[in-house]
Amino acid sequence: LLVASCSASSMWVDNAATVSPSADTADGRVHFTAANLNCKYHRSIEHPTTSRVLGAMFADQKHFAHHAALPAVAQFGDEGAANHTRFCRDYGEAGVEFFVFGRSAFDTRYPAPQKYPARQTLEASQAVARLHGLKDDGVVYGQQNPAVIDAGVFHNDVIAVGNGEVLFYHEDAFLNTEQMLAELQGKLGKLGGNFQSVCVPRAEVSVEDAVRSYLFNSQLLTRADGSMLLIVPEECRANERVWQYLQGLTASGGLIREVKVFDLKQSMQNGGGPACLRLRVALNESELAAVNPGVIMTAPLYETLTQWVDKHYRDSLRESDLADPQLLLECRTALDELTQILKLGSVYPFQIN
Repeated sequence: LLVASCSASSMWVDNAATVSPSADTADGRVHFTAANLNCKYHRSIEHPTTSRVLGAMFADQKHFAHHAALPAVAQFGDEGAANHTRFCRDYGEAGVEFFVFGRSAFDTRYPAPQKYPARQTLEASQAVARLHGLKDDGVVYGQQNPAVIDAGVFHNDVIAVGNGEVLFYHEDAFLNTEQMLAELQGKLGKLGGNFQSVCVPRAEVSVEDAVRSYLFNSQLLTRADGSMLLIVPEECRANERVWQYLQGLTASGGLIREVKVFDLKQSMQNGGGPACLRLRVALNESELAAVNPGVIMTAPLYETLTQWVDKHYRDSLRESDLADPQLLLECRTALDELTQILKLGSVYPFQIN
């Protein structure tokens, strides 16, 4: 219990929440629903603080709406943006929100994995869409292939990634793939967009290699010329088959023209790649102006945060250190100072029950 309660997994902000921009929602506000992450104990304790942090960052109720995490039961298992992608012609325009689920809690017609639990349910995805006031014409639900979940693909962002009008996915990622792609294309087309997809064949990259390298736990970004840039971890370059595929992909002149590699060893060793370090929040100018200015990265803030890290972070940490009361005091002191730096107020109430 002590080890689980001391987990640092909250650093992976793609699991923090599902975010719908104002262009998609019925009331024209940006909506946030913190993920309950109830499948794993060490993550299920995150959402109360996550909700407070998001509420302190996006506090203006004129522009932002916050929803409590879904009920913490298996039927409404919700993993946030790790199973959510948004497709759009432009970030400020209405788009199609793509929810990927692993099983249905109440409808036995949907298959389910047998070895590992499906962390996201259809019912949770539908609930978030309702809370955010999304129109049916702007939502697509896709089921993750149970076989890839049993192969270690615990989130959709381990087997697919999307950005703008492009979905980059593995051949074995989904069930009823052609039907799902057609629905995405049709709904985005009605909004003036041109949905496109890039399928990675299993003959070139196996699911095992995709999971080992975190090829799809990447960041897909739009370059100035409209083509795509794929940001991948160093493990992709170390995997011969994956790297060979990526070299051919960029040389083909298709949608993805460039690949950048970053060393994220510490994050990767704990199960998180580039996608896990991103929670995308699309804002217009008035919404950006309403964000708590203390959390906007600037050169002076970067310098202050660097000094904060140098001051508070231990050079090493062992499991046995978790039983040291001094470590607890150090963490509380550091977090208190951080919330003051970022002007977040009291988002870390330390209560002993």
